[in-house]
Amino acid sequence: MTEGHRTTGRVRRITLDAGDGIALSALLAEPVAADGAMPPRSVIVALHGGGMRAGYFDGPGQPPTSLLELAARLGWTVLAPDRPGYGGSADRLPEGLPLAEQAAVLRTALRRYADRRPVGSGCFLAAHSYGGKLALAMAAQSADGDGPHLIGADISGLGHRWAVDHLAPERAGPYPSRLHWGPLRCYEPAAFRHAAGLAGPMPAREAAELACWPETFDALAPRVRVPLRLTFAEHERWWRHDRATLADMASRIGSRTVMLDRQPGAGHNISLGLAARAYHLRLLGFLEDCLASEAIGGPVPSPVPATTAREAQ
Repeated sequence: MTEGHRTTGRVRRITLDAGDGIALSALLAEPVAADGAMPPRSVIVALHGGGMRAGYFDGPGQPPTSLLELAARLGWTVLAPDRPGYGGSADRLPEGLPLAEQAAVLRTALRRYADRRPVGSGCFLAAHSYGGKLALAMAAQSADGDGPHLIGADISGLGHRWAVDHLAPERAGPYPSRLHWGPLRCYEPAAFRHAAGLAGPMPAREAAELACWPETFDALAPRVRVPLRLTFAEHERWWRHDRATLADMASRIGSRTVMLDRQPGAGHNISLGLAARAYHLRLLGFLEDCLASEAIGGPVPSPVPATTAREAQ
């Protein structure tokens, strides 16, 4: 686990066994009842972006901005691993892993986690930026039934067509930048101090695939069948997110449920900003919709007015 992140409240550090000698460091927050531990409704698996760590989802030292704290208080377990090549696996995988191999490693880690701990209704992927690529890869692989049941996925900060030079590094540095942060007014000063303890270079094998993402997305998207929600910050600058581009993106995805949302008052690093709590509550609302739809055996309904990108066509 990154030394710069201090756990608080319900959040603690654990290690995940991912097989083949790979151990992934992770943050874990579990629901607690008045008389002790309680079974989770499901497990939210939070996947951080490039050049970041799991602490991205634990806010800048303030529980209101922490997805882990908020979701655990509402009855969910949140498991936020440091992706392969980050944190505890950095020595074992100094160059990281390409996307397909990361997906396989995470699926093994989740399967072994589920063998030892309750997962309720299954797993729900909450992902940011490069973590969203991993979420899509895992969702595309989920049809084989290997691992815990996948309820759905909620992804922020990921498009399918670049708005910048696609060779620019997708590395989240600790200091304000136009692409990673957007307007500084969207953040408390504590957010930058928090990020300084989480940021580092993107592993080489991960970075080598950046230029191929549009083609990779086009190959993965038709195989994604789980309910999917995509959120774009008001000041997102890495990805094109005009109406026509988002309609095209959604039309390529195989799921019956593809929702779009925009988060006002936010830059790319939504979960570190002032809008974090609002975004996390919307994420949890989508998870509630997914669980309710599973219970009645139908697709997740679109909100009114509809925010599905297919409506934009």
